[in-house]
Amino acid sequence: MANENVKSVQIKALAWDIAADIYFPPGFDAKQKYPVIISAHPTGSCKEQTSGNVYATALAEQGFVAIAFDASFQGASGGEPRFTEDPAFRVGDFSYVIDYLVTQPYVDENRIGVLGICGGGGYAVNATMTERRIKALGTVVAGNVGRLMREGFVNYDPLAALEAIAAQRTAEARGADGVVNDLLPPSMDAAKEAGVTDIDVCEATEYYKTDRGIAPHGATSFRFSRQAALANWDAFDRAEVLLTQPMCVVIGDRPGAFGSYRAGMEIYGRAASKDKELVVVEGASHYDLYDKPEPVAAALERLIPFYKKHL
Repeated sequence: MANENVKSVQIKALAWDIAADIYFPPGFDAKQKYPVIISAHPTGSCKEQTSGNVYATALAEQGFVAIAFDASFQGASGGEPRFTEDPAFRVGDFSYVIDYLVTQPYVDENRIGVLGICGGGGYAVNATMTERRIKALGTVVAGNVGRLMREGFVNYDPLAALEAIAAQRTAEARGADGVVNDLLPPSMDAAKEAGVTDIDVCEATEYYKTDRGIAPHGATSFRFSRQAALANWDAFDRAEVLLTQPMCVVIGDRPGAFGSYRAGMEIYGRAASKDKELVVVEGASHYDLYDKPEPVAAALERLIPFYKKHL
């Protein structure tokens, strides 16, 4: 990569590699031990978008080693069929990344944290419950994709969606082509023509489908026949018992259909963590906190001291 402070690596997963970019702090010395923060991208996103170019970059500038990775089956990571969004793999990816980190001489294995954005935030919450090598959890507009697969993503009819997914999987087993659905309109004009008014859908389209956020691997796509597992999954299940690590939850106060305001309030209330912070960025929407300078600065103003305290 052009930036000499960023290194691209391949991390062994189950039967393929996870692609990741490591962001090193200024004056990095490989002989020293550093706290590390794993940055997880939103649903349908990739490591080159907000998780890497915004948050991992900012964390590295503050003295952390930060690593942004592509989910299995997505981005530059391996795994087939492509565009699978399976919560077991999305959660398991964190452990493979940590397996890699604990083999690196510059990583302090007792100071590993995570930061998850949007859907990556829900997966980060879930991973932190069982992956005890994670010592501090931060989220920015965390989403619960399982809930969306029972609600808004399926017009509040999960059983009908599951029947359709079952039929499609049978068809593919018999040789039919796979179906990959884009979660968003293809352009702002298309969104307007379709009468889309929800703030999250409109701003997601403006982020992912324009020069503002577009990236080669930011596909915003799900493979339809592999969506069933999400309908029976909840990012926050057992948080009252298992989520004990320090936690900082960042949300905006302008809610939309993707539910990050609701999810942030919920996990803040439910988590067993004794040390937890809720940060509500006034006037900020879900996608403002992806890359808009003022909302992102407000998030980092609380996240950076949080990580410095706990890592």
